[in-house]
Amino acid sequence: MYSFESDYTTGAHPDILKALSEHNFEPMSGYGTDRFCESAAEKIRKACACPDADVYFLVGGTQTNQVVISTMLHDYEGVIAAHSGHVSVHEAGAIEYSGHKVLELPSHNGKIDPQELKDYIRNYYADSSYEHMVFPGMVYISFPTEYGTLYSKTELKEISDICHESKIPLFIDGARLGYGLMSYANELSLADIAELSDVFYIGGTKVGALCGEAVVFTKKNMPAHFNTMVKQRGAMLAKGRLLGIQFDTLFTDDLYMQISRHAIEMAEKVKEILRDKGYKFFIDSPTNQQFVIIENEKLSSLEKNVRVSIWEKYDENHTVIRIATSWSTDQESLEFLKTAL
Repeated sequence: MYSFESDYTTGAHPDILKALSEHNFEPMSGYGTDRFCESAAEKIRKACACPDADVYFLVGGTQTNQVVISTMLHDYEGVIAAHSGHVSVHEAGAIEYSGHKVLELPSHNGKIDPQELKDYIRNYYADSSYEHMVFPGMVYISFPTEYGTLYSKTELKEISDICHESKIPLFIDGARLGYGLMSYANELSLADIAELSDVFYIGGTKVGALCGEAVVFTKKNMPAHFNTMVKQRGAMLAKGRLLGIQFDTLFTDDLYMQISRHAIEMAEKVKEILRDKGYKFFIDSPTNQQFVIIENEKLSSLEKNVRVSIWEKYDENHTVIRIATSWSTDQESLEFLKTAL
């Protein structure tokens, strides 16, 4: 059985396991105050060309989204996101559970449209009774999106400008950031992401780490007493070293970008296999997630040997599935997929 179900179904990159093992018996202070967390944070600041950034390590994507959004918003504010955004769909209402509403905009292949965002904020304040409604207090986008698509540099700058004109922060979910940055279609650098956002995170869980996300506050805007609020929300890892060692390894010798590019190269080969087999793509994704339409009978046969994600129903006889590559996808698994298809 081979798995293309997601990009976090395998463990961790061997270099990370080696580093964790090498320092396993070394006593270190807890809660992210160890030397590896500081070293990793400094390497991330350098990679982002953002020397004054505050970097904080959290254990997973849902925790990161909830912590960042709930600590940066006022009680009466909500977060704007695409209808397909992760915080809107796949986080079990974690944002609403924290007392903040997700304010949905239409999703265009996973993205929000800058003009629709501008209109939403303008129309909100044009309503004379706006104080009786949830204030738009933040904009959330994913890069890549949940459909593997990318914002162009122009699109991201437009969204960033709208946020800054409206005096609300732009938060970029980078759970798969490496795969977006290393896509052949990408126009943005890590420094661009840092410059145009107010806070973003570098995903580790889906990009070679056992677990962990690195939150980057780019404008000296980390909420006051953030450490206390992280702990209050049950998101603080006592053995912070586990996150520090992993990100210190990922940001040594450009490992994060190298393994991300590998996933993109594997995804391009998957696309070639699917095209050769005559499959129809549901959406044109330039990253590591490929969405294709498959006959239900063929899907039943495929699932006997290959794990994929069921994305949505297409019609009575067809289903949209997701085939995801990762840092650990190898040629052997591609050959097996080809045969199974």
